[in-house]
Amino acid sequence: MTEPAVLDLAAVLAARQRIAPYLGTTPLYAYPALDAMTKTRVWVKHENHQPVGAFKVRGGVNLLSQLTADELRRGVIAASTGNHGQSVAYAARLFGARAVICMPEQANPVKVESLRALGAEVVFHGRDFDEAREHCEKLAAEHQYRYVHSGNEPALLAGVATYTLEILEARPDIEVIVVPVGGGSGAAGTCITAKAVNPRIQVIGVQSEAAPAAYRSWQARALVEDTTSTFAEGLATRTAFELPQRILWELLDDFVLVSDDALKNATRTMIEKTRNLVEPAGAAALAAVLADPARFANRNVAIVCSGGNISPAQLLSLWPPEPASA
Repeated sequence: MTEPAVLDLAAVLAARQRIAPYLGTTPLYAYPALDAMTKTRVWVKHENHQPVGAFKVRGGVNLLSQLTADELRRGVIAASTGNHGQSVAYAARLFGARAVICMPEQANPVKVESLRALGAEVVFHGRDFDEAREHCEKLAAEHQYRYVHSGNEPALLAGVATYTLEILEARPDIEVIVVPVGGGSGAAGTCITAKAVNPRIQVIGVQSEAAPAAYRSWQARALVEDTTSTFAEGLATRTAFELPQRILWELLDDFVLVSDDALKNATRTMIEKTRNLVEPAGAAALAAVLADPARFANRNVAIVCSGGNISPAQLLSLWPPEPASA
């Protein structure tokens, strides 16, 4: 089956039909404690409840369900800091394909363990995502694997966009959706769906100021590179991706940066107030709301908790031990 040339609401609806046998609807919960803190009405879309703990599995299942028998036989390969890789590995397990995932050498051990449990071969290479990606592309060419890019794949974007359908079906009165941005697939999918359903809905992307490549590309309307030093590996990309950016340039209402300190505070807050494990990238949307509460006051706001794959070391860093009393 050929993916539509135009990524639109019809593609998202078709993706929902494809993934429905494999993935259920995730919760959209309100928390009075968050409402009190933010001075607004907040609903959390819990993509951390997915079987691999992150939203990207929707895209992996949608894409691999459409591969040819020859592509499945040759196997798939992807570069990832963790969640995209888990998406591909989970779907490869469903459809009987070999999965090779290239990761940075200092990858989150929780995500590495999950990938191996899913049956993926993990290849470590480089200091960050982009070095792992460059190595991945070489391996794909050498071994004729089906390379699954983490952003420039229409089927991935259509798949992840299905969570926005679920948000708007559960709460048609949502006025703003705030989405974390690493490569931008989640925000692009949200824009496509939300603007088709109700053009008045605002979609706001949020990224760490310690990894601002996507933000700077959106501002410049051109693909730019930047450094990345954020501790939130789900947001840590040095380069922007063409397909998500083209969609964001056209449809995203605003894009904001938050500090890593704000991400740490938001991660603590999400864990304490929602009783959910949340990874730092998954708390980015809350960080944006907490940073500018006046902007969101008295509005119906959905924040996307994109993932919950936090490592024990990251958890401990959020609550450092108090110094012993003299």
